[in-house]
Amino acid sequence: MEDLDAPRCIPGADQEILRQLLACGLSWDEEPTWQSKHQERYKQALERLNQLQIIYPCTCSRQAIANALEARGVTTPRNQEMVYPGTCRPHQIGTYDEVERPSTEVAWRLALPPEITMHFEDLALSKQTQDLNRDVGDFVLRRRDGIFTYQLAVVVDDAEQGITHIVRGADLLDNTARQIYLQRVLEYETPSYLHLPLVLDEHGEKLSKQTLASAIHIENAQQALQELRKAGMHLGLRDLPDGKETSIAEWLLAATQAWDRKITFS
Repeated sequence: MEDLDAPRCIPGADQEILRQLLACGLSWDEEPTWQSKHQERYKQALERLNQLQIIYPCTCSRQAIANALEARGVTTPRNQEMVYPGTCRPHQIGTYDEVERPSTEVAWRLALPPEITMHFEDLALSKQTQDLNRDVGDFVLRRRDGIFTYQLAVVVDDAEQGITHIVRGADLLDNTARQIYLQRVLEYETPSYLHLPLVLDEHGEKLSKQTLASAIHIENAQQALQELRKAGMHLGLRDLPDGKETSIAEWLLAATQAWDRKITFS
């Protein structure tokens, strides 16, 4: 459960997610874990990067970054992440004693090398390339409020859990290159990635809590089958049962077989 950003977490949402998955016949091989319980492993990873002398403190606010980019004639489209211009990056990066202590004054950024273009193969979208300096800039690993970022947390967690394949929404595709770079720096194995098409509203926005999309509440097996069939159709799966005289377990087996025909993992 990605619950690091506590102020944005809705109380009880994690348990509701688990209940809805179970209602759809989807269970888990191991016990669910919560990122908020993994703070120590994130601290250790950040300190490891500190010892490698590739992180530095940053005092820039979002407005300061926007102003710096505007001064350079750079505009950032709505809903896109600003490329960090390197305002706080020192000429010589050393080892910092204060990295262990969260501070409301500074965030901690990963210093990228001068030339760093990442190439990777997405199992659904084929070859991908991203110039990290051009498209991202030095990125934050721990925020000014002390919260570890998604980038660091998922990389550390995936390595700790021995994850070999990651399947997620296409909105996270542009996060993948920086995560692979972070894996290499930390000497972790890189998993295979597959990004799925998003479910969009009539305005082309993804359905999420950010866009105030209504949550799905499964109350019976028939409703579960209806929603599962919608998901299967969205993923382009063929020859699925209509669900009228099918159990959830039977439908999931058919969907798994259809998925195996559609996608071949390396």
